[in-house]
Amino acid sequence: MSRVVKAAAAVAGGLALAHAAPAVTAVQPLETLRTRLLPGYGGQGAPDHIALTFDDGPDPLSTPRFLSLLENRGVKATFFLLGFMLERDPGLGRAITDAGHEIAVHGYLHRPMVLRTPGQTRDDLTRAHALVTEATGETPRWYRPPYGVATTSALVTARGLGMRPVLWTSWGADWRAGATGSSVFDTVTRNLRGGGTVLLHDSDCTSAPASWTATLSALPRLLDHCEEQGWKVGPLAEHGL
Repeated sequence: MSRVVKAAAAVAGGLALAHAAPAVTAVQPLETLRTRLLPGYGGQGAPDHIALTFDDGPDPLSTPRFLSLLENRGVKATFFLLGFMLERDPGLGRAITDAGHEIAVHGYLHRPMVLRTPGQTRDDLTRAHALVTEATGETPRWYRPPYGVATTSALVTARGLGMRPVLWTSWGADWRAGATGSSVFDTVTRNLRGGGTVLLHDSDCTSAPASWTATLSALPRLLDHCEEQGWKVGPLAEHGL
């Protein structure tokens, strides 16, 4: 192999590594370390607050049920919307903001960022950002990559659109087949501490069919738990990031 070819291969490898490097922060065993080293990106906020976030909506079957439950409990949350889901029912985006909740961007398609080129990444986020802004009348402040797996291109594009990337500190594994209200509650609260950001799903578009019913079942108990701990539950805008 000539020096030129070797050099080109090294450059290409370096670019690929730089592109995918942020993805390592999504590896589950590194979540605690991620939160310690990058608390803002990891979703660690004010110690007396819990940020409640939902991914993968809006869905006309499930999202209204979450909105109704949250309204009854007097709780606001942040909804990370998928562009292709919002495109099917733009009115749901407006319903979320009209109910006082915060909207954010989860991308247009729910596909791993590491499998996309920088150009495809820019197109996806720009399209999603425009759709969310037009449908809701609000400018999204936050971005969460699908599967929590970001790339350099995704982070740079999000920042360029005025969005701040943020992940989570606790999740409910509510996308799995066989999830129940109890399993979701137990999984979320296992490592939930004050200042945490909770990841749940108000849609099953990328999850097991009807998995959102387990999430909905767990939610009242989770809100009760937070109240018992003296934590106020609300959107990321109130999380002190």
